[in-house]
Amino acid sequence: MSSSQFRYTQTPSKVVHLRNLPWECVEEELIDLCKRFGKIVNTKTNVGANRNQAFVEFAELNQAISMVSYYASSSEPAQIRGKTVYIQYSNRHEIVNNQSPGDVPGNVLLVTFEGVESHDVSIDVIHLVFSAFGFVHKIATFEKAAGFQALVQFTDVETASAARSALDGRSIPKYLLPDHVASCNLRMSYSAHTDLNIKFQSHRSRDYTNPYLPVNHTAMDGSMQPALGADGKKVETQSNVLLALIENMQYAVTVDVLHTVFSAYGTVQKIAIFEKNGSTQALIQYSDIATAAIAKEALEGHCIYDGGYCKLRLSYSRHTDLNVKAFSDKSRDYTLPDLSLLVGQNVPGVAEASAPTAGWQNGQVQAQYAGYGGSPYMYPSADHAGASPSSGHPPYYG
Repeated sequence: MSSSQFRYTQTPSKVVHLRNLPWECVEEELIDLCKRFGKIVNTKTNVGANRNQAFVEFAELNQAISMVSYYASSSEPAQIRGKTVYIQYSNRHEIVNNQSPGDVPGNVLLVTFEGVESHDVSIDVIHLVFSAFGFVHKIATFEKAAGFQALVQFTDVETASAARSALDGRSIPKYLLPDHVASCNLRMSYSAHTDLNIKFQSHRSRDYTNPYLPVNHTAMDGSMQPALGADGKKVETQSNVLLALIENMQYAVTVDVLHTVFSAYGTVQKIAIFEKNGSTQALIQYSDIATAAIAKEALEGHCIYDGGYCKLRLSYSRHTDLNVKAFSDKSRDYTLPDLSLLVGQNVPGVAEASAPTAGWQNGQVQAQYAGYGGSPYMYPSADHAGASPSSGHPPYYG
């Protein structure tokens, strides 16, 4: 066996530590693996951040030694559901099943939303998900070191326990999440709270028992959170600013490239490019919502470059007026009245922004795409098969 599977230098203990267990491994599976080595007096399952570890306590020390020694010398590793399990002595000498505050049942759940940021999951979505198990009294959301979290208050312990049993470890349905979110897993424990103190209604907190509670109108701004339709599906709130997530980015995407692509549908006022969660994103501001909606409809899912490169995933931003640096590598403000004056003075980086370009200003790139009029990027067309028009035009992607 490999030395990584066992710790030979550890002091033997009646408690055996098992790692790399299958998801939600149950006590019966542990006992079935360990019982032939001796009497088992206690177990502790679903330990660790990934809940894939466990402890098994034998009645006698020599029984634990027998198990560890057997698998240390066996050519067949310990397995549960076909998955190799790693075994070692535990640092503890007995299992103490003291309940932490999160294990003591209560009517308030502490929910951690994994894989998302606070603006990705609205309070309306949280209410919809948890209301399936009973009347939700109050919700309070916040951000901590563990990530985006919420306290969800039910009428009683039984309802909260039912919700936890059904939802812990599961994901929010994809149709309730923004398009750029792959998944949102729920992790739950019981809170020590019994009655949340909600001071006003907002997009971060809600009291469903008190219709007379003051409303924070700024926080209730519809642009902050997506609304839900009658069928429970997300209804995206439109905005004059588009958020572009750029996938499969094999070539550089500059401010000028984005300006050329998006100005085909109307006057682009501002652009800002930034990095977030390891991906390149951009904000593109139009003068009105109608223009942004047309651009979003036309460009969603399209690729800036031929071959499926730099695919655009578009959604509406909660912003309405971007505050950007006027002229930089990552941002541009096309609304400044003295733009032509700056161009006349040959201010670096401004000349290219004065009007939509026909292609990159890089000579090598122009030569590479000479057959497409010097433009390496594509413009959506009515050809939904993804075919390119005849020569003399940039490559299209439908």
